[in-house]
Amino acid sequence: MFNKFTEIAERACQGHAATADEALVVLQSSDDQLLDLVATTSKVRRQHFGNLVKINYLVNLKSGLCPEDCGYCSQRLGSETDVLKYPWLSQADAQRQAEFGLSGGASRVCLVASGRGPSNRDVGKVSNMVTSIKSSNPGVEVCACLGFLKDGQAETLKASGVDAYNHNLNTAESHYPEICSTHTFDDRVDTVTRAREAGMSPCSGLIVGMGETDEQVIEAIQGLQAIDSDSIPVNFLIPFEDTPLAGTYELSPQKSMRILCAVRLMCPDRELRIAGGREMHLRSWQPLSLHIANSLFLGDYLTVEGQTAEADLDMVVDGGFEIVGADESAVELRDRVRAHRRAHQQAFESETVPDTPPEPGDTLTLPCGKSAGSSAGSGGAVPIPSIRRRGAGTDQVPNA
Repeated sequence: MFNKFTEIAERACQGHAATADEALVVLQSSDDQLLDLVATTSKVRRQHFGNLVKINYLVNLKSGLCPEDCGYCSQRLGSETDVLKYPWLSQADAQRQAEFGLSGGASRVCLVASGRGPSNRDVGKVSNMVTSIKSSNPGVEVCACLGFLKDGQAETLKASGVDAYNHNLNTAESHYPEICSTHTFDDRVDTVTRAREAGMSPCSGLIVGMGETDEQVIEAIQGLQAIDSDSIPVNFLIPFEDTPLAGTYELSPQKSMRILCAVRLMCPDRELRIAGGREMHLRSWQPLSLHIANSLFLGDYLTVEGQTAEADLDMVVDGGFEIVGADESAVELRDRVRAHRRAHQQAFESETVPDTPPEPGDTLTLPCGKSAGSSAGSGGAVPIPSIRRRGAGTDQVPNA
């Protein structure tokens, strides 16, 4: 089997994607083969991306109250999950939030808004935000994620300076009716196509752990190949309470790693990002996952908190990686962020302030609603992320 992995990886180093059958072998390999699989797949990552890690930063422009019924989402129609709910951030607030991420090493800012899709007025609002962010931060990439696009909207966003558009396929077409009834898989493909044809880089990825089979994971990756996704975020299901997928724990760290390897081998030269739920499912394998993936989100996500930004940067530094677009080494950046956070915390503690927000990991109570359980096959307790109570939409400093 080791020779088979080596053969697949050698071809992927030359840009030849693994076949569906080969990727299925990867997904169904055993735990005692995993380190061999990671070692061979890491050569593909190094061939195409060297020792660089791209840092992305999410700004949640508008949170909650979405009319779509996606079964995995804490912002879905009728959700009572206790996530932050707020209308559009002001342009000044959006820029302030973006610059926190940029100061933490991000070279791409992802502007996200809940909802089925933007109105033309919303597109104009985001376009103004993008112009403002880019005028103050030359060289920054901006990715927009606003839902389904209508005629002319992709072109307007592109003209304002939006570099990429995120719209995840999420899962296989054959599995899509199981997770959503208010739109179709083809609707998602249509928006990615509009973005690509307008000249924006298509960013589209997966959510795994939603009851899909191994074959459907492969089918979903083939879908990403078909739409020519340049950037592939892999999200790992966070089973929020009050969603249809509450209590679903199907992923172990080993299974999560095999999925990342399958994506890398099928999409060898595409940016592969470890995204939401990585702390919960990859756990202590997160640092090793950067030898497969070449990109991550810094700090928090849309509605839940991630591990500290310092911990994210520790993974980069300890793995011997450098950061895309940074003017300083990863070590210098990490130490600067750490010193800044320490100084801020000291100033914060010297004032009389209401409840200091907890750091992730202070409690294993599920703000998503259930006490921590065990992941299928993981053999241990699942660390549950905390609902985000800082950053965009709050008066607390973000995790960046």
